[in-house]
Amino acid sequence: MSEAMQPSAPARPPSAVSTGVGVAGVIGLIAWLVIAGHVGMDGPYAALVALAWTAVPMIGWSLAVDKVHRRASTGIDWTLRRRGREAVDVSLTKIAGLFATWGAIALVYFTGRFYWQGNFAFAMWCLTWSVPVVALLALPYVFWLDRRLVEPRDGAWHFGAWLTGQAGWEAAAIQGHLRAWAVKGFFLAFMLAIVPGGYGALIRSDLRAALHDPAALGQWLIALMFVVDVMIATVGYVLTLRPLDSHIRSANPFAAGWTAALMCYPPFILMETGGPFDYHPGTQEWTVWFQWHPWLLAGWGGLLVLLTAIYAWATVAFGLRFSNLINRGILTHGPYALSRHPAYLSKNLFWWASTLPILSTGGIVDAVRATLLMAVVSGIYYWRAKTEERHLGMDPEYQAYSAWMTRYGVVPRFFGWLTGR
Repeated sequence: MSEAMQPSAPARPPSAVSTGVGVAGVIGLIAWLVIAGHVGMDGPYAALVALAWTAVPMIGWSLAVDKVHRRASTGIDWTLRRRGREAVDVSLTKIAGLFATWGAIALVYFTGRFYWQGNFAFAMWCLTWSVPVVALLALPYVFWLDRRLVEPRDGAWHFGAWLTGQAGWEAAAIQGHLRAWAVKGFFLAFMLAIVPGGYGALIRSDLRAALHDPAALGQWLIALMFVVDVMIATVGYVLTLRPLDSHIRSANPFAAGWTAALMCYPPFILMETGGPFDYHPGTQEWTVWFQWHPWLLAGWGGLLVLLTAIYAWATVAFGLRFSNLINRGILTHGPYALSRHPAYLSKNLFWWASTLPILSTGGIVDAVRATLLMAVVSGIYYWRAKTEERHLGMDPEYQAYSAWMTRYGVVPRFFGWLTGR
């Protein structure tokens, strides 16, 4: 068959998110960074304003351009106007389930001393002040939304029905509800805790001075990318709402998935300083090893900026749906058209390239130890990726995407060529 007659590759499965949502958030964030940098607003409250400047354009794009509220996947039928005692009872039962869930999360926060120390104290401050407002707004929101939901008896309702002794609740629905809120409770606190630090450091940095130093410019750009990542991700955890089609479809039901993920975050993190997989002792950053080689220093910095940009791009691609351990719709666009796990791949390559564990200020033993430990860390992320695929593979849309990616994705094909498959 001639090349002209060969069939073209089938179309990539559609993505649950458009590119515009994340881009709108980045534009809003950059606009605020320019304003805040000009007047020196670098505190934690200014960081919260940055979150708002990121979120509002994303919400606007989702509703006005993508019109996500009209999608069938929201579970909403805007023509419905369900009324009567039964509708009210369903909403009251759901509210009981929601409030009990939030109370359980609050109890975990209260019990864990970890949540009231260091950066997490700011997260607790945010939640302490915002939860009463959210609880008040939840009442009219649930009554309003339940009148229009095709199936209002979701996991919150099943949990509320179990608590109040009603018939009809299902254990599987309750378990799914509790897993989803466990994810949100754990990761929302973490995201809020890290928002002020990166934001403040970026605002206080001297961009003008960095423009005359390639290494400093590279580090500034890397810091910017990480701020973009954190802001978009935090907005995603806050806005899990059906009218935005950003609600949680399912949470990972596998213990291996939770284990692999929690090992990467405090207080369970194993890679932090002093942890069992801390690969930093005996190492130095790339700027130390290449400081006497200006061209290599600039080129290596460019590589790290590129890897960080891919990492941030992967988060931006989520739009309002960034998540860990949960399915909020399958992504197939942006970097996810190249790799199933662009964030994990770029993050691990960044760690290898920035730390260079094979180079050591100690001896060969330190170099080998650091290299082996970093390999273990990368192995954990590989395990984490596989557990996510197992969970998402329960979704037919992901099955179609995964099959397409195996055959046509750039990164899977490259690794297939590399390994001879």
